[in-house]
Order: sequence, then structure tokens, then C-alpha cells
Amino acid sequence: MINRLSAAPTKEGRMVWDLDWNLIRTFLVIVEEQGITAAANALSLKQPTVSNALQRLEQRLAKRLIVRAPGRFEVTPAGQLLYDEAVEIFGSISRLSILIRDMDEEVSGHVTLAMASHVVSPVLDEVLSTFHRSYPGATLGIDVMTSHDVIQAVRQRQASIGICLVHEKQPQLNYARLFREYFGFFCGPQHRLFGREGLSMSDLRGETSVSFRTDRLSDALRPVALVRAEAELEDRVVGVSSSLEEVRRMILAGLGIGPLPIHVAKKDVEAGLLWRLPPYDAPPAIDIHVVTNPSTRLNRAEQHLIAMIRQRIEEIPFQQRDYKS
Repeated sequence: MINRLSAAPTKEGRMVWDLDWNLIRTFLVIVEEQGITAAANALSLKQPTVSNALQRLEQRLAKRLIVRAPGRFEVTPAGQLLYDEAVEIFGSISRLSILIRDMDEEVSGHVTLAMASHVVSPVLDEVLSTFHRSYPGATLGIDVMTSHDVIQAVRQRQASIGICLVHEKQPQLNYARLFREYFGFFCGPQHRLFGREGLSMSDLRGETSVSFRTDRLSDALRPVALVRAEAELEDRVVGVSSSLEEVRRMILAGLGIGPLPIHVAKKDVEAGLLWRLPPYDAPPAIDIHVVTNPSTRLNRAEQHLIAMIRQRIEEIPFQQRDYKS
């Protein structure tokens, strides 16, 4: 039986009709940016406007959603519940046009893939090539972002597939390990350690460094951060980026020592552009995952690409997807 929207709503159902949905959108950004000021910057609004939106939403729901104090930002249980539900709602709405477009017989949908910048995988390249040959009418968009933003894009259904580092797995999402990479420390030709053999960790003590934004004890590159601490590099990181190419650029320019996936840096080492530094025997290992959202209504192109990736992961033994060698 169809529930008629034209019927007079109950008292509890009035919120669907009366609520300003822009307030929900603003609340989502506040939570994701972890602050009013940061949310205002992300939305290109003035801080009082964002603060007032939060107050109006709390008044409408008669619930405290966020606790704010100097040095403190905390989402209340009611706020977390609202955030989780709102993510689902906005994700569904954002995909309506995609689902409507995907009604032709030919597989011609668009796939949005969110990816961390240092994903270098022959398995993925092979799948994308096969996918294009099999479904030439389908299109692909690849957005490069931080691993944290990849997870957010998949959860909010802005991307149908994510490929990234994973710090903590979220129960709402599905994960499949694509490959394991190993990070080494490198320096460029202008660095004093370039070309020196037989170095030890003690030789790195006090050196300046550059790194990825996720190179922190509380983030996805925690193993790299632990090795950085063990090497006693200078506490101040002189350059950071979310892009592998930009971290590489800073290393080559001599800003400092920096971490890179060993299999990605191999060609630069062979070309004499980078020099491998300790540790040599036990480099930190990082797993790269394929992340999907089972709640996302996929078009046929997305369904086929996800199925192809999962099939290749199952077919190829993990030893062949472990890039230690």
C-alpha cells in the first residue's frame, strides 16, 4: 500500500515538511570539518551564519548535537545518529540522476573512483583495461584525494569505489585488500646522505623531513610515523602534501628526507634521482584496500567494475600482490 504524501502529516511527521534541509547539509560539513570555522571556510560562508544554522537545527530537534568549548569539539550521541542518517539520505539523493540515466540497454553508466595518490598496482591497471574493452560505452572518473576523504566519498556515495589506506574500518563499508606496499625513506641528489653506503638509523637523527598528511601516529600511515620517531628525525616536518608526486618533488628539491612506496620509487632510484635510506631490512608495510558501500544503489557499469576487481583479487594469490620484493 502506497503512503500518500498528500495526506495530512502527523505531528511527528511535520518535520519532513517543515525542516530546512540546508541545515542538515551544514551540520554534515560541521561534523566532517570538526569545527564551525573550518565548516564556514569549506562552505564559503561567514562563521556566524554556520553557527546560527547549527543553533536553529538544535532548536528544531530539541536536542544538543555538538558540544563546543575552547579546545573541545564533541558530537553528542544524538548528533552522531543524525549524522549517520543524513549521510545515507544525501547519498541516495545525489545518485538519483545517475540511476535514471542508466536505463538504456547498453552498459553506459559512469563510474566515479576515489583514490589515494600513491596507488600503483598492475592488478588495478589490468582490470581498468579489461573493463574498457568489455564496456566501451561506460565512462570513468578518477578523483585523487586523501585516504580519509576517499572513505568519506564512498560512505556518502559520491564515489562508487574507493582505493586507499585504511586506518580504522567502518562497519557500514566493505573492504578488500588489493595489495601491500612497503615504505622506505629516500633523499634527493642535493642531500648530504645521497650516494652514501652502509648508513644506519642513527645517521638520520636530526635530519629535516617531508611527508604525507597522513604520516601521523593517529592516522593511516602510523607505521611510517613510528619509524620516523625511531629514526629521531627533526620533529618539525618542513613540507607536507596529500600527493605522492608533490612529496617526491620536495624530496628531489632537497627539502628533506621523505617516505615513498619502495616499488613506486624503484625507477627513480635506478635513474639516480633518489637514494634509499635506512631502514633496509624491515620497512613499514601498508595495505591498500578497495572500499565499497553496500548501501549504494549501483548502476550497471559500477556493478561490473566492482565485480571485476573482486574477481581478480580472488584469482591472484596475495603473494603476487605483496610488493616487498
